[in-house]
Amino acid sequence: MDVLAVLSLLVALVAVMFAVLALRRTASAPRSVPVDALPEDVHGLRQEVAALRAETRDALRHLAVVRYDAFGDMGGHLSWSLALLDDGGNGVVLTSIHGRSDSRTYAKNVAGWTCEQQLSPEEEEAIGAARPTAG
Repeated sequence: MDVLAVLSLLVALVAVMFAVLALRRTASAPRSVPVDALPEDVHGLRQEVAALRAETRDALRHLAVVRYDAFGDMGGHLSWSLALLDDGGNGVVLTSIHGRSDSRTYAKNVAGWTCEQQLSPEEEEAIGAARPTAG
């Protein structure tokens, strides 16, 4: 009787193992839903998301600030360069140079991550920091 019980238990364990393997295969199998089978409101949501993505391409959403001391006798990193760019690298880099008696502010247009005007190292650093990394 004990041999029959052990044999039944082994058969049951093998059956459970096969069932678990079958469940894992079906759970990990990619499920593709035909586009036609999606509800109408899902199509509307996809269109809205696509429209929002198109709108945000022109938004100045890539930004970086570089603070520094423009003059050797000044401390506190009161000068700064700020890059404000869209997805295509178009926008502006703003720079404020802080001196003892005055401050000067500059704005330079940026197109395609480059500028026609000469950039300071800090402005180049700000544009580079604002640029999204691939991956």
